[in-house]
Amino acid sequence: MGNNINIKNRKAKFQYEILDKYTAGIKLVGTEIKSIREGKASIAESFCEFNDRGELFVINMHIEEYSHATHFNHKPKSERKLLLQKKELKKLYKEVRNTGLTIIPLRMFINDRGIAKLVIALCKGKKLYDKREDIKKRDTKKRLDRIKKAFNN
Repeated sequence: MGNNINIKNRKAKFQYEILDKYTAGIKLVGTEIKSIREGKASIAESFCEFNDRGELFVINMHIEEYSHATHFNHKPKSERKLLLQKKELKKLYKEVRNTGLTIIPLRMFINDRGIAKLVIALCKGKKLYDKREDIKKRDTKKRLDRIKKAFNN
């Protein structure tokens, strides 16, 4: 299959310090996979939460309604269950409850078997001064690259 779907959460690396990454499957219903294959999904404002039974759900993920569907179309912003191994779920649950960390989706892709996957990360929120430091580092790197390019030409 020629799948090149790669939907990213660009704000995540700026707003959070990434501690650990996991690849999870997504339980989709109806026409959701068709919209994802068209690239009509967004994970920019989404986050993950556990319910009272210890299941992990992605919340606020937007998948547009499928254009060729009938009245059986899906809801664009419903909660979607994430599929992980029990061992991984227990570890994440313990980290979130004890240390107050957050689980953020970083990237959504379709693997070679045509299955939608979500790369999630255990994150810690950055403070304002950390964000300023990142901006400063990025600007310095840009300036150095420009100087190197001018020097080489």
